Amino acid sequence: MPRKRASDFRRVHNPETLGTPPRDLKDVLEAVLDGVVVVDRDAHVEFVNGEACRMLETSAEFAAGLPLARVADPAFESLVRSVLETGRPAVQDDRVLARRFSPDLFLDVAAAPLWGDERAISGVVLALRDRTIHRSLAERAAERERLSVYGTIASGIAHEVKNPLGGIRGAAEILASRTSDEKSRDAAALIVREVDRIRSLVDDLLVFHQRDALRLAATNIHRVLDGVLELLSMDPLATGVKLERSFDPSIPELSADPDRLTQVFLNLGRNALQALDGEGTLLVETRMALEQRLPSARGTSLPTVAITVADDGPGIEPEVFEQLSTPFFTTRAGGTGLGLAVSRHWVARHGGALRLESEPGSGTRARVYLLINGPEEQASRNEAKPSEVHKGDAE
Repeated sequence: MPRKRASDFRRVHNPETLGTPPRDLKDVLEAVLDGVVVVDRDAHVEFVNGEACRMLETSAEFAAGLPLARVADPAFESLVRSVLETGRPAVQDDRVLARRFSPDLFLDVAAAPLWGDERAISGVVLALRDRTIHRSLAERAAERERLSVYGTIASGIAHEVKNPLGGIRGAAEILASRTSDEKSRDAAALIVREVDRIRSLVDDLLVFHQRDALRLAATNIHRVLDGVLELLSMDPLATGVKLERSFDPSIPELSADPDRLTQVFLNLGRNALQALDGEGTLLVETRMALEQRLPSARGTSLPTVAITVADDGPGIEPEVFEQLSTPFFTTRAGGTGLGLAVSRHWVARHGGALRLESEPGSGTRARVYLLINGPEEQASRNEAKPSEVHKGDAE
């Protein structure tokens, strides 16, 4: 029995035999939650449903009759050509769809042949499934797992290192007080400084283990960022660097810990200054990110605010980029490699997400997404214990 041609979008049912009224196939495809694109044998678009229009940033009227390569990623046309040649369905998972006006999407793309008369392929139907939110949730789960591992490591280090450090420091102080030899006193002072440096590193790493409550308050994010930019302007690394800001005045106050957010954006800003090395522009930008939604503690999907710290420096090589959030990994002499990992930790504690984008020669952008209503789980904990004194808040 021959199948319908790609252009036959109306399927007529017999009410007497099926018991249902006639239904327009276009209406059915418009109701599908996945994107649907139908092309003919020449890979020209015949139909695009509403969800596919959203993904591809086009309209059905504009796309009709155009080559698929003008409407979608050229890789989609390669998939269509493969189906036309083989007559077999094809699937591509986790495909990145770059978009001009909105954030990129991660799609699962399935292509299947449409058969016409005499068993000849008359076209191809593409099904586009948006996996962006699923991927985001998987990344956040993986990030929480990494932070938990870091916390376990930190706990072991604290137990094995911090106690002996106290004894070493005390012995060095006694040595300094009992000797009249200048070289011995200098050596004792060096021991004390190195012990304090190691203790500071351990304290930084313990951030991943401590579960101190955030001190949430109604926070004007622009006031926080203005303070960060003022501090960055006084950094010697900022000499020769142009600091710019582009703030969205419509952003409401957030429920957040301003001190922790200051720490986050100082780390990101200093990373940018180090990349610029005294020449270029550092831009801090805010905007409402209604299209970038994150799950709240109660399982609902909430819109976010996006804060971007961008530089026009040399960018980051791919092999380095993959390791940036690993504690103690650094490419800077004298660096601890904890700044970005700590920033990710505090953003995650706020229920947000931190995304990095960089290409060699094109600079680096760090985007922080924060829930407009703040971390609900943390807020409810604070409401339940209003008199609790939180350790570590003065760090």
